[in-house]
Amino acid sequence: MRAIEITRFGAPDVLQLARRPIPQAGPGEVLIKVAASGVNRPDVFQRQGHYAPPPDASDLPGLEVAGELVDGDFDGDNPFGLRRGNAVCALLAGGGYAEYVVAPLAQCLPVPGGLSLIEAAALPENYFTVWSNVFDRGQLGHGEGGIHETLLVQGGSSGIGVTAIQLAHAFGHRVFATAGSAEKCAACVQLGAELAINYRDEDFVAVVKQVTDGRGVDVILDMVAGDYIPREIDALAEGGRLVLIATLGGSKAGIDAATIMRRRLTLTGSTLRVRPVAFKGALARQLHDKVWPLLEAGKLRPVIHQVFPAAEAAQAHALMESSAHIGKLVLQW
Repeated sequence: MRAIEITRFGAPDVLQLARRPIPQAGPGEVLIKVAASGVNRPDVFQRQGHYAPPPDASDLPGLEVAGELVDGDFDGDNPFGLRRGNAVCALLAGGGYAEYVVAPLAQCLPVPGGLSLIEAAALPENYFTVWSNVFDRGQLGHGEGGIHETLLVQGGSSGIGVTAIQLAHAFGHRVFATAGSAEKCAACVQLGAELAINYRDEDFVAVVKQVTDGRGVDVILDMVAGDYIPREIDALAEGGRLVLIATLGGSKAGIDAATIMRRRLTLTGSTLRVRPVAFKGALARQLHDKVWPLLEAGKLRPVIHQVFPAAEAAQAHALMESSAHIGKLVLQW
C-alpha cells in the first residue's frame, strides 16, 4: 500500500510517499480501505518530534480516516452492527496517512447519512475530542449556570474550534470564540458563535465580562495554555470550568489558588490518543446517540478548508502551520 512516512523529524518536506505492507487486523480490530485521512495539529507535532505515538501504535501519522471495511473481527464489541463493505469513519492512535489502516472496531462509526467519505474523514478526532472535553470534563449545561450555559472557544476557526462552536450552539448554549482575523471571526459567527473576538485587537477577558454583564463564562475550551490561563481564570463565572487540550502557548502558568477556591473553579484537561479502547468506544456510542442525528439532519456540518491529494501531505502540513485555514484539512487517496 501507499503511505506517508515521517522520514526524519523536521519541516513539512520530511513527509514522503512510501510503500508499506498492508496491516493485519487482530482481535477486536478491523481493516479499513482508506478513502480520506484527516490532518490534525498532533500530526504536525509528531512530524516535528514533539509527540511520539503510543508504544503499540503505528509510526505513521494520522488520527482519523474514512473508508470501507474490508476485513476484521466483527464478533466482539460491535454496537452499530458494522459489517464488511460498510462505509465508516474511525478514530486512530496512528497510521491514518495510508491506503489501509487497522482500527479497533469500537472506535468505528457509520458514516452519517448525507455525508461523503471526505466529509466523514473530518469528523472523528474533533468530535471525540470536543465531546469528551466540553460536555464530559467541562460539563457544559450541567454546572451552576443551568441548562443553557456559556462557552468560550479559544481558536474558534480551528478544526476543534468550528466543531465546538457548532455543537454547543446546537445544544442551545451561548458561544463566544476568539480568532486571529476579521475573516476568521466572521466564520465563527456564521457557525453559531454569538460573538467572535479578534485576539490581536481585543482583550477577551474584558469582552466576555461585558457581554455577560460581568458574570463571565461557564466553560472555556483552551488550546493555548501558557499566559492565557490566569486571564481565563478571570474570565470564568462562579463555578466555571477551564478545560485544557493543548499547550500552543506553553505548558507553564502562574495561578492564584485562592481565587480558584473562593470562586469554586475547576481546572482540568485531557489528551485522547493514549486513552484505552473502552474509553474511546464509550465516546463513540455517545456520539452516535446524541450527535450523529444532528449531522444527518444537517444541523451540524464538517467545515473543510481544503482537500489535498495524499501525496501532497507536506503542503497540507505547511498550510496548517501557517494557521491560514478555517476548519479542516483532508488528504484524499
